[in-house]
Amino acid sequence: MSQEPATAPDRQPLDETAAESVRRYAADQRARVDVLVSVLEDIATNGYPSPESGVPWEVARDAHLARLADEQPRVA
Repeated sequence: MSQEPATAPDRQPLDETAAESVRRYAADQRARVDVLVSVLEDIATNGYPSPESGVPWEVARDAHLARLADEQPRVA
């Protein structure tokens, strides 16, 4: 490996629509991570929740699949 610092690649500017789309995506991902962080911090502070207070994975899966079925179709 070389001891020379890596050079930054040339960048191509985004148009305003693409930049706003990237910002919205980043905000959505940040919100998801914030939820995960709060759950992990709660576990670290209070320990694991009791199994009796949880939801069986089958119920959670079926609820999630029902939410997905209700969404508008998307084009990839």
